[in-house]
Formats: sequence, structure tokens, C-alpha cells
Amino acid sequence: MSSVVTLPDVTAIRAQFPILSEKVHGRDLVFLDSAASAQKPVAVIDAMSDVMRTQYANIHRGLHWMSERTTEAYEAVRGKVAGFLGAPSREEIIFTRNSTEAINLVAYSFGSLLKLGQAVLVSAMEHHANLVPWQMLRDRSGIDLRIIPITENGDLDYDALEQMLGAGDVALVAVTHMSNVIGGMVDARRVADLAHASGAKVLFDGSQAVVHRKVDVQQIDADFYTFTGHKLYGPTGIGVLWARRELLEAMPPFMGGGDMISTVTFEKSTWAPVPHKFEAGTPAIVETIGLGAAIDWVESIGFDAITAHEKQLVDHAARVLPEVPGLRVIGNPEDRGGVFSFVMKDIHPHDMATLLDRNGVAIRAGHHCAEPLMQHLGLTATARASFAIYTTEAEVDALVSALIRIRDFFV
Repeated sequence: MSSVVTLPDVTAIRAQFPILSEKVHGRDLVFLDSAASAQKPVAVIDAMSDVMRTQYANIHRGLHWMSERTTEAYEAVRGKVAGFLGAPSREEIIFTRNSTEAINLVAYSFGSLLKLGQAVLVSAMEHHANLVPWQMLRDRSGIDLRIIPITENGDLDYDALEQMLGAGDVALVAVTHMSNVIGGMVDARRVADLAHASGAKVLFDGSQAVVHRKVDVQQIDADFYTFTGHKLYGPTGIGVLWARRELLEAMPPFMGGGDMISTVTFEKSTWAPVPHKFEAGTPAIVETIGLGAAIDWVESIGFDAITAHEKQLVDHAARVLPEVPGLRVIGNPEDRGGVFSFVMKDIHPHDMATLLDRNGVAIRAGHHCAEPLMQHLGLTATARASFAIYTTEAEVDALVSALIRIRDFFV
């Protein structure tokens, strides 16, 4: 017997985001650019303000009350992130600046363990953050970099992936968990099973996915998982790498300096145990505490409610966007998260975005840091509307109405 999921009270949720009451060009703000960076609830703003007002100090090395209290608050977030991802150990959580730095860490550190003749697979729909670091590794070490194709609908081509893994020389499969352009969710467990059957490890860029779906790294059998705080209603400047402890133990440090060492002499240095081996220098203390507040806030709503709300939004948008004359939605993935990219006949996406802004509607336009995907699609740019827990069907309708007005203006 299936349980009934209670939809969230979006009106009450929106009241927790001060920025959503702002006016743009004299109009109510319709913010549909959350895939780029989500807005912040009062709980996050207050948590960061409070630590700066009442207890801020540098962490780990101080012996005074302020330092000890802030260290406890900072390290408590490591446990929150581990619980959020279903990780078996808090020591497997590495704090980075963002997903980009987390992937670069893996490309540099785990990548240094790869041998000439081994290969890394990425998909045709990757964000530059999950492509460029592997190109740099290829150029540095001579490993092969191969591209997994996508289907006509915009899904990962699992059959092609299986065939590519059959070569037996693949060391790592690194793919997005949710496309930031097409919006399609990747079947992470299926990818992991295929990769592990061939002896390869698997990394998922979860920058988009963790906002929309509950992620359990043990259930999907990942080896590496990354996400960034600012898309999850938290601050910029804080990201996460989760990795299996045995992999972290085997990997050399990414950066050298304070806090990642055990001992230092002029002749040599030894490294701190994980996770600190990968966290050189003073970290983003306030931002990490803000991330912890964001996780608490998201979990107070619950992913059952978040996913149910998003399904309603996605279904509604899929019905009403085609009502705009000349508009074409890019891709039709089997499982879409809250992202729609589209083009309109005879109107450049940048013009669309500019005119929508005059109507108070904020979207993204461009290549979305996925130029190779754009080339594959035969496009130079798309417009993109992306949803969050505070997005309403009325806002989707406002987008559609504004697009129709823009179309009428051009025609």
C-alpha cells in the first residue's frame, strides 16, 4: 500500500526567502534561475550572521573558547553532510570550495594513480567542471578520455556505456547525476553496476541532483560524489567531495600547507589523516556552517515533499511551455528534474532572457558551461528555466505569458 505524500506549503516556504519579495523593474520577481544558484532562506542567513556576530574564530588550532566553539560547529557539519549523503563515515567528507574544485581534486589526486593506457569516460552532456579537469589529466599524463554518447531524447546511452566498458581499460566513469541543460536524471546505480563489473570506479557530479532528489551514496554504490552548497540553498564558496575511505587513503594530497600536515621539517612533511589531508589552509568556516543550516532546512521539508512538488511543476511546465508558438523544449528525458532548456524560432536566447527580465522573470541564457553538448545539439545557446522548492505553477505560467508577449512582439 503506497503512502500519501503531503505537498509542502510553498506559500510558507516562500515567506522564508526575503529576496522573493523584491521587485524587478516594478514587477514581482519570478526567479527561475535556481540551477545556476538558489536563493537563501532566513535559516541560512541567520546561521551565518550569528557565527560572525557571536563566536567567530579560526578553527582546529585555537585553545580559547571562541575557537573551540566554532571548531565544534564546523566539524558538526561534516557529520550532517555524511548523513545527508548516506555516507558510512564522516571522515569520508572533504570540504572544498565547490563541485569544480572537488572534481579537480579527484582528477589530480586519484588521476595521478592512473597508468598510461587507462581511460576515463565522461558523457556528452557534462558541465565543463566534469570535462576540463579530465582533459587536463589527459594532457598531463597521457590517459585516454572517451565520450559516452546520449540518446536522441537526451538520456545517457547505457548500451553504449556498456560497450565502451567492454574494452577493459577504463579506470573511471565520471558523469553528471542530473544534466544542468536537459534536466535528465541519470540512473546512477545502473552506471555504477556497469562500471564496477568492468573494474572501473565511478564519480557522480551531483551539483543538480542533490537539490531535487534524495541521494544515498551507498545505495547507488558510488566511489566519488560531489556537490556544491550554493545550489542547495546554502552559500557560495563551499562544496563537498565524498569518496570511499580506501580511495582517499591511497590518494596523494591535492594542495599543501597548513592543517593538512602531521609533521613538517625542512627535509620533508607527513600528512594528516583523512579528511584533513585534503583540506589545506583556513577553510570556508562561515560558509560551511551555512551549508549545515541549509541541509537542516532542506531535511526539515523532506525529500518526499520536495520531489512531489517538483513533479507537479515539471508536469505542468511540460504541458504549458509547448503552448508558446515557435518554442521547442530541448530533450525529452525519461526522468526529468526541474530544468527546462528551450529555443524559440527567430529569437535568440539572449534576447529572450533580456526581455523576460523586463517582465520580472529571471532565467538563464547561453551555453550553460556545456559547450560540447550545445555543439552536439547543433545550437549555440538555449534559454533555461530552472525550478526550486519555492517555485510555483503561477510562476511557470508567468514565464509562458511573458514568452507569448515576446513572440507577439517579434512577429
